[in-house]
Amino acid sequence: MALTVHHLEMSRSQRILWLLEELGVPYTLKMYRRDPQTKLAPPALKEIHPLGKSPVITDGELVIAESGAIIEYLVETYGAQAPSDLSHLQPARSTQAYRQCRFWMHYAEGSLMNWLVMKLVFDSIPRQPMPFFVRPIARALCSQVQKKLVLPNVQTAQVFIEKHLEQHQWFAGEHLTMADFQMSFAVEALLARGGEQATPYLQAYCQRMQARPAYQRALQKGGPVLMSG
Repeated sequence: MALTVHHLEMSRSQRILWLLEELGVPYTLKMYRRDPQTKLAPPALKEIHPLGKSPVITDGELVIAESGAIIEYLVETYGAQAPSDLSHLQPARSTQAYRQCRFWMHYAEGSLMNWLVMKLVFDSIPRQPMPFFVRPIARALCSQVQKKLVLPNVQTAQVFIEKHLEQHQWFAGEHLTMADFQMSFAVEALLARGGEQATPYLQAYCQRMQARPAYQRALQKGGPVLMSG
């Protein structure tokens, strides 16, 4: 198998495993563990790609980084052999599904994940080792940033996505597309980080996604999706 997924545990590369399981494409899984102290990716990933980030795939001589680029490559290269129910992974150009797919492909990392990462960071800062007299200051500062900047944007995103999913089974419409794989990590992160209230359509979407046999196979191989805490 020439195709290898360089998979960092508890990371966005889980969505690449899900896509490959849906496509039925054989691949080798190379697992990388996070540093137990810093929770960062190990230096070994820089041997695969200079950024040292995951996901990264290698396919023969090709090395491809960034989730969106990887998803597009896999669908363009292997989508023709996908089961018939996945024939809409890349919607036809100039259709409404195509425009929706492109929007959510960019929105996931271009807008939504920025706020979810900031929420995780500002949640974790007060728990880091620091002099006892600094901790109240750090806690107060992080609380204000969350209250005035991060949480309003997360809540806006939550309402926006909820209203969209009220009208659509999947992000681009009635069929599973590339956008669902790109959005999958963000959806789970949003629900895990305080997005469970008043989001019945978002939660139903997540349940549909997680119930797919290919998703479950990816989870068994790649491990938990999100870091705890």
